[in-house]
Amino acid sequence: MQLDVTPIEAGMEALVAGLSKAGSIDAREAILTTDTMKKELALSIELGGKTVTIGAMAKGSGMIHPNMATMLGFITTDCAIESDLLHEALIGSVRRSYNRVSVDGDTSTNDMVVVLANGMAGNAPIVQAGPDYRLFADALDYLNTQMAKMIARDGEGATKLIECVVTGAASEAEAEALAKSVITSSLVKTALFGSDANWGRVLCALGYTPSTFDPDKVHLAFESPRGYLEVCANGAGLPFSEEKAKLVLGAQEITILVDLDPGVEGAPSGCTATAWGCDLSYEYVRINGDYRT
Repeated sequence: MQLDVTPIEAGMEALVAGLSKAGSIDAREAILTTDTMKKELALSIELGGKTVTIGAMAKGSGMIHPNMATMLGFITTDCAIESDLLHEALIGSVRRSYNRVSVDGDTSTNDMVVVLANGMAGNAPIVQAGPDYRLFADALDYLNTQMAKMIARDGEGATKLIECVVTGAASEAEAEALAKSVITSSLVKTALFGSDANWGRVLCALGYTPSTFDPDKVHLAFESPRGYLEVCANGAGLPFSEEKAKLVLGAQEITILVDLDPGVEGAPSGCTATAWGCDLSYEYVRINGDYRT
């Protein structure tokens, strides 16, 4: 529906007047929709004896399925860095963070992540991909990964953060596709909402991708702060305690560990990727059942 621009026009002077060091507090709250928590983080690193700070704020809750989703991400830094290198660092970081998140499998028509650098830290300007650039890029990766996890944790109606780590893939791209397939699966998400160690749904979700892994070599395990549970080895189920499964999967953060052990002659091994999602609950249906009305 078309928004009435009048309230925005009428409030423009107040908005401009609010642009200050404290303005980020208002901004981080203004961008929220069905979010239940503010998402922000900052960190500092040292480059050439100068302290460089990178900070971020974001929103994101529903219609989260990259590229990117109904999410807004604003990153600021006082680092002195050449614009093309800053863009390169952001593109790579987004691929490894925000674009590995899925809340509900629906991609929004509206999303954005932007990074702004003003150079006020006083560090020697980063003009090539040397050690300072790599340190900055690593810090940006860490920041964006933590922000992406906050977005996944705060998915609409979510009660649990789900992480899927795939190892032993023939390439990073294949590992990424497999991990995202698992955390996007509605059947996996509902099983984890119910604390059900239904490993068959995970194996099924791996099979949704065009990857060339051997299902007879797959190992699966669930892990959380409450414990570790192996459920599948060499593509076959293992005996496990249902009571322990309920305990492990009853935690608010759950990791699905997938080891492919590809064993393909001539192919690189040990490639890994991680993706993040959340469970699918009754509350998600309630929110989206009458979202407009």
